[in-house]
Amino acid sequence: MTINIGFDQENDALRPGLPPVHPDTELLDAYSRTVVQVARRVSEAVVHIEVKKPREKRRDNRRSRGDYGSGSGFIISTDGFIVTNSHVVSGATSVRVNLQDGRQFAAKLVGDDPATDIAVIQIDGECLSTLDFADSDRLQVGQMAIALGNPYGFQYSLTAGVVSALGRTLRSQSGRLIDDVIQTDAALNPGNSGGPLVNSQGEVIGVNTAVILPAQGLCFAVASNLVQFVVAQLIMRGKVRRGYIGIAGQMVRIDPRQAKRLGIRNTAGVLVQSVEADAPAYNGELRKEDLILAFNGQLVNGIDDLHRLLDEKTIGNAAELTLLRQRQVMKIRVIPAEMRD
Repeated sequence: MTINIGFDQENDALRPGLPPVHPDTELLDAYSRTVVQVARRVSEAVVHIEVKKPREKRRDNRRSRGDYGSGSGFIISTDGFIVTNSHVVSGATSVRVNLQDGRQFAAKLVGDDPATDIAVIQIDGECLSTLDFADSDRLQVGQMAIALGNPYGFQYSLTAGVVSALGRTLRSQSGRLIDDVIQTDAALNPGNSGGPLVNSQGEVIGVNTAVILPAQGLCFAVASNLVQFVVAQLIMRGKVRRGYIGIAGQMVRIDPRQAKRLGIRNTAGVLVQSVEADAPAYNGELRKEDLILAFNGQLVNGIDDLHRLLDEKTIGNAAELTLLRQRQVMKIRVIPAEMRD
């Protein structure tokens, strides 16, 4: 279901060209009343973002594709912090924010995290409406999910659906997996990126980030609890800190019979292809062809597991790697360093 929104929260009068508020609101069913109330409560905090990016060079030296793009976002504080997608604003030479009341602002990039496709920008404005985050750990499959944004440039559009699934994973443009992704059937289209997915109370349960275009009703949002963590890091530091151990590796499957014989629970591991010499991380005990099985006792069945475990808390702290070397299971020590940009 798609509803165009454009309410004046103070007197219910709409700007010219928009349909009037339904005079028989009390006759609407409960579902419709909920959606209408959410639209009125949330819409003023949803923004349209216009970006300008450097033109892409073409091999034939002809003019490249247009360098303008757009997306969505939402205001989270009265001092102008706005959450959106990394892929909307990353690499932009200029960012302009349009509010529903007609005001326009130049925005600055506060921080960008491609690994979760979340970014924070800021505008200098007054009397800004804001949205609050809900606890995404309390979400249930089947509950109402309402998406707001600017699909294909149609500003301030709303679609409603339900939470279709929880705990999905989605690969970001950086190559890392985004954990704790919400699947919804609330229709999303290009331009919705960065807009809020909200519950029936108008609280943000996720940030709309991706849609599988050939499919119907397969849309995804980064869950609000992960977003809050990333946003706090971006505002404080401009980036999210992550650990790394200075290796190149790939996932390899483990023969179940070999795993049983060795007494390990892994179905796969990370095969070390090379070890970065003189890395800031301490990795001197690692060898090429080692097969990493666990990090601090937690199973590692692939690169994504290792990425997930190498969080900020591991930086500078000794950790135990369990690995298979020459058909023997052994434990060694590493000290992760902070991942470089």
